[in-house]
Amino acid sequence: MTDHLIKTPEYRNWLTNIKQRIRQAQVKAAVQVNTTLLTFYWELGAEIVERQKSAKWGSGFLKQLSADLMAEFPDMKGFSYRNIRAIRQWYLFYTEGVSNLATDCGQIAIVKQVASQLIRADINEQSDKAPPNRDDHQKWPQVVAKLVQVPWGHNREIISKCKDVIEALYYVNKTIENNWSRNVLTHQIESGLYHREGKAVTNFTDTLPVPQSDLAQQLIKDPYTFDFLTITQDYNERELEKALIDHITKFLLELGTGFAFVGRQKGLQVGERDFFLDLLFYHTKLHCYVVIELKTGEFEPEYAGKLNFYLKAVDEQLRGDRDEPTIGILLCKSRDRVVVEYALSDIGKPMGVSEYQLTRALPDNLKPSLPSIEDLEAEFGEPESRK
Repeated sequence: MTDHLIKTPEYRNWLTNIKQRIRQAQVKAAVQVNTTLLTFYWELGAEIVERQKSAKWGSGFLKQLSADLMAEFPDMKGFSYRNIRAIRQWYLFYTEGVSNLATDCGQIAIVKQVASQLIRADINEQSDKAPPNRDDHQKWPQVVAKLVQVPWGHNREIISKCKDVIEALYYVNKTIENNWSRNVLTHQIESGLYHREGKAVTNFTDTLPVPQSDLAQQLIKDPYTFDFLTITQDYNERELEKALIDHITKFLLELGTGFAFVGRQKGLQVGERDFFLDLLFYHTKLHCYVVIELKTGEFEPEYAGKLNFYLKAVDEQLRGDRDEPTIGILLCKSRDRVVVEYALSDIGKPMGVSEYQLTRALPDNLKPSLPSIEDLEAEFGEPESRK
């Protein structure tokens, strides 16, 4: 009876469900532990700041606190002197940062800025509401509710690399939204995502309905940074295209969340002629195809007309009943913003134009002098392979 029960589809489905629930419970438990620990860190940071102001315990206060806590809790790693200092810095970064920004920009404006970064909602509509006092951590529920959702190592990375609270909270939200690892977070900060996202020249407001136009605008960066490529300065579109596909994982990371690769040199027949799209993607959040055209020189107005033609062809031949209008992205080595605005002003299809940067491109005169991968493998391969 038992053997028969174990082999039934009903039992296997039930077992699969249990396994999924266990994994979900494990994730929830880990999140809860992180939330509880970081909430304690925030409160500890507030108490440290307050004690340093009111008590005359001397400059060795933090080292003494660290030694006492480590003696009592030897199995916990979070009470080293370095980490205690980081907890204090974490608390001060946000509380002092908001106070400073409020002084510089006006209290009402900064409350709205911080609110939008914290929970993407209008939590501070009242015009008479001032920023939380930096000495009263009980008035920071919205801040803490966001920060404690991000692992401690991520929090430390953010405050060490961001210039102000608004930028820091941008990366806090992005980490939560995309479940970034610490390495991915670091890459996004160092590549300046905060300053690049949503900065491309587009015609989305004229060609897409709200909120699709707003979402699409945030989709495109300017510039794109392809610092994972090592190609010569004298390259053409096909070489750039191939290099990007060869590094598709890193390329998708730079494009952003939601892009699914469909194909390279995707063929479309219009009339008696064949046309080929450089790169075709589908965006899972916008529910539309995205055509990317690569240009190794400066933007020219005729590029917009050709991309408009491609978007029409994709809408006619590939777009499904539930798909939103296809979006085009022109990636150029350089562009004159005014020329782009003129070119897009009378274009009927949604498109944007961005620059790209190859920050690690190799100069032509160095390329021949560097060993190839094959040369290196031959030189440093296994002994058996050289016998």
